[in-house]
Amino acid sequence: MRVLVACEYSGRVRDAFGRHGHDAWSCDLLECEADPRWHYQAPVEEVLDRGWDLMIAHPPCTHLAVSGSRHFYRKQREQAEALDFVRLLMDAPISRWCIENPVSIISTAIRPPDQIIQPWQFGHGETKATCLWLHNLPCLKSTDVVQGREPRIHMMPPGPDRWKERSRTFNGIAEAMGDQWGSRKLPATIHQLVFAL
Repeated sequence: MRVLVACEYSGRVRDAFGRHGHDAWSCDLLECEADPRWHYQAPVEEVLDRGWDLMIAHPPCTHLAVSGSRHFYRKQREQAEALDFVRLLMDAPISRWCIENPVSIISTAIRPPDQIIQPWQFGHGETKATCLWLHNLPCLKSTDVVQGREPRIHMMPPGPDRWKERSRTFNGIAEAMGDQWGSRKLPATIHQLVFAL
């Protein structure tokens, strides 16, 4: 498959699919922390129509996550723009996709997620509820349920790189995506929904 991992600078999800032999690319405005040869450093809007079979997208959650709800009243324009970007991703000409975000207003403004996962289901003893909106993809199955379950990411102290540390996909989740969506027969596709902007 041709796989696009949108809004990813770490290369973790991209490389998980690459290890299964797929033509996988990441795309972000930031430089890639992994091998840059399979990374578009550009707005994702510029590459959505390049014949992808699957997209995993991590739209920025700054104006979407309910953890920042106390600021919602003063950033309505930013929220509207962020939701328009999510709709753009969902409406891309790609037959299979996953939109990943923390608990956010996507659930009420667009639709509820198909699945909510936790890092501790995939080998990391941490809590961080992660919502998945899926199209033509099955729900992820837990791969390694572990103890610990600390909110380390949530409790990180302020700092210049806090946002980057909080936005990286856990390796266990990336590997589960690559294995379950990249090495198994996927269900037949159904008609792509179209969202009005």
